[in-house]
This record gives sequence, C-alpha cells and structure tokens, in this order.
Amino acid sequence: MALLLAQMGFDFSTIINNLWILLFVALFLYPMMQRNLVQAARKRILIKLGNNRGTQVITLIHRQETISLLGIPLARYIDIDDSEEVLRAIRMARKDIPIDIVLHTPGGLALAATQIAMALKAHPSKKSVIVPHYAMSGGTLIALAADEIIMDPHAALGPVDPQLGDQTGAYPATDLLKVVREKCIDRIDDKTLIYAAEAGKAMNQMTDLIKKILINKCGQEKVDKVIEEFVSGKYTHDRPFLAEDAKELLGDCVSTNVPAEVYDLMRLYRQEVGGRRPGVEYVPLNRK
Repeated sequence: MALLLAQMGFDFSTIINNLWILLFVALFLYPMMQRNLVQAARKRILIKLGNNRGTQVITLIHRQETISLLGIPLARYIDIDDSEEVLRAIRMARKDIPIDIVLHTPGGLALAATQIAMALKAHPSKKSVIVPHYAMSGGTLIALAADEIIMDPHAALGPVDPQLGDQTGAYPATDLLKVVREKCIDRIDDKTLIYAAEAGKAMNQMTDLIKKILINKCGQEKVDKVIEEFVSGKYTHDRPFLAEDAKELLGDCVSTNVPAEVYDLMRLYRQEVGGRRPGVEYVPLNRK
C-alpha cells in the first residue's frame, strides 16, 4: 500500500503526520462541541421552564466536577463570582416578572449567600426557590428569602449556624461559645478565646440577618422558631430538613410541586471531564 501511494506521488510520512494532526484536532474539538451541545440543551429547558411559569429563571447549581483530563475532584460552593452573576441576573429581570431560582448547592461563603438573599428579597415581584435535591447552609439562607420554596419531597435544607476555623478545620460557633462557658479560662489558649469572641459576633449577625430576611413575612413566633432550628446550633451543620420538616416549620410557603423541567435540567449537570461549567445561568425574557 505504501509502495502504491509512493508510485502515485504521495508522501506516506506526510499523510501519517497529517492524520495525527487531524486526530489531535478532533480530540481537542470534541469536548468543546459536547459542552456546547449540553449548554444549548440547558438553554432550551430554561426557556421552556420560564415560558411555562411566566418567570425569569436563574440557576445556581453546584455539582462536583473534574479538572481537565486528570480526573481530580473539585467541589463547588457559593462564591463571589456566583453572587456577582446572580445579582446581575436579578438586576436585569423585569420588575413585574416573578423570579425562579433553581438551587442546588452545599452552601459557601456567607457574604456571597447574604448578597444573593437580600437581592432576591428586594425584587418586587414574586420570588420562588426550587430545590430538586438540596440547598444547605448558605443555600438555605437564599431559600428563606423567597416567597415560595418548592422542594422535591426528599430534597433538603440545612442549618445556617456560623462555622469558624482555618486550614486545620472548622468549628461550630455555638460549640466554641460552650467551651468558653464551661472551661476555666486559664486552661483555654488565646486562639480559642479569639475564635469564641468571633463566634459570639457571628451568632448575633446571623440572628439579625434571619430577622431581616423574614421581616414582614413571618410572625415573631415563627421567626423565633426558625432561629432556634436553623441558627442556634441545636443540630449538626449537615442535618437535613426534608420537605415535610420545612413545611411544618415554615408553613404554606413550602410546596413539593417541582416542575418536570427542573428534573430534566439536573440531568444535564452530571459530573463530566472538561472546562469549568457555569454555576449560574439565565436567559432574559424578551422585553415587549
């Protein structure tokens, strides 16, 4: 075959080199094309969901991802990039259009979650948070700011009690305060004392924030109950409040009528190898 190609004037080594180049280009382009197809499918579902519900749909979805071809797991959390994108989406939304946030997150930075929660609360039309699987910690903070929380019957919210620490670990603020109360101060190191002082401030700040989020939404008795259940350190930080628990605590603002499109959307956020997937996406409704 090589002799025949040579007799026909073809350079066999050049053909092999060109094939390698084509193979390399195909391997490089395939993941990009695959991501574009997935993003296009997400966009179609977001448009369908928004049209069916008459809402501006925003996603805040964090799945565990992998980096490039190395397969190294990378956990995603609510960060400042997320808050900037969500705040931008809320600003772009028409004031007379309700907002749906599809929320799937383990939590994240308190500052970022607080910014999103307060921006969502300030939107003049109805706000709904849809939780297909879980919205823990900072995700729960965002959910509490909505007028309506739509959860899968087995989806979960979680406590928002502050956690303090460093690279060596994180500690519940309530437990740090308990150490100071129950242990002789002479036997407590300076670092723990500093953490305990910060823990007291963090507890007060979170309590005030929950009151601000729930003002004009719940009576004082219900606000106090939410603070007891979500902030006081009564449970571990990963304690799940399933839809039934959330409804008992928050009342009729919790429902389990998750739109079918949301489940279709979540299937497009499976773990994959490739570039950074967007945690926040939105498709603005056409202005008339």
